[in-house]
Amino acid sequence: MSWEENVRKTVPYVPGEQPKIENIIKLNTNENPYPPAPGVQKALEELKEGYDILRKYPAPACDILEEVLSDYYGLPREQLFVGVGSDDVLSMAFLAFFHGEKPVLFPDITYSFYDVWAEVYGIPYKTVPLTGEFEINADDYDIPNGGIVIANPNAPTGIAKPGEWMDEFISRHRDVVVIVDEAYVDFGGETCIPLIEKYDNLLVTQTFSKSRSLAGLRIGMAFGSRKLIGYLKDVKFSVNSYTMNTPSLVLGRESVLDEAYFREKVDAVIKTREWTKKELKELGFTMTESSTNFLFVSHPQKNAEEIMKRLRDEGIIVRHFKKPRIDNYLRISIGTDEEMKKLVSVLKNIL
Repeated sequence: MSWEENVRKTVPYVPGEQPKIENIIKLNTNENPYPPAPGVQKALEELKEGYDILRKYPAPACDILEEVLSDYYGLPREQLFVGVGSDDVLSMAFLAFFHGEKPVLFPDITYSFYDVWAEVYGIPYKTVPLTGEFEINADDYDIPNGGIVIANPNAPTGIAKPGEWMDEFISRHRDVVVIVDEAYVDFGGETCIPLIEKYDNLLVTQTFSKSRSLAGLRIGMAFGSRKLIGYLKDVKFSVNSYTMNTPSLVLGRESVLDEAYFREKVDAVIKTREWTKKELKELGFTMTESSTNFLFVSHPQKNAEEIMKRLRDEGIIVRHFKKPRIDNYLRISIGTDEEMKKLVSVLKNIL
């Protein structure tokens, strides 16, 4: 018998490339092109003087961050959960809530980590095809299931469902946990957080990685009923009590406190996105209606992978998925105005 017979074998999630190339325009991982709030930079400088915080364990309950989030969202801490990026939060949620024999449901075109978590935790799952317009058909989910995961806005399509639609959808699935992944909600989506008071089986997740320019800190959060969050924390503290480091807690707090800066930079991304949409449409690109900080585009006369390679030759990196139904689409993150102008100029030459 080989020791490998006892190894859990999975196909891991493949993140967007983090290239080690200088002077590139990086539009492949949906990072925010603007720096974090000024208070984050100030706190970072102050942290350099307090090295003692690195010697001690961080607060397991993430107090300094949970307290400011509680004030910001108007929710008691018993309805908040903080984790190491929304990936950690979602991973804990899969582990906590999907423990039955019926399959968990999520779209066939969505965040590609969902099936990875299901595989690694041994959770039965079923992907539900989006329509030809990349929309969710609610009726397709009216089948026996052990839970549902919906990214809203969806990735990589960028399409968002309105709050009224989500309300009606969740009402049809009161007997399972419904997770709504809102990683991109600040760029044009409608949050489901108000619905957690109506549905005790609803978990809403968000992240600091996109709209708050803190992808490097790995801060994610979840919102739900007291009972739901209680179960989630039970799993967290059974896996690792000290999941978030102290610098992340301190810097994340400062980001939440600067609401004006947050809104200013989110609005800047949205404005640039709308300008880029107009320019790409004039070049013949078709695209979904994005409520995110990226565009999901295709060109009827040009192969997407070829465009991606040509852009890379010109120092611009975008994301291409070699997957059924979307292999002729590119996902293009929104950068600064200057970066997007360069993208449009290079695309004109390519086409």
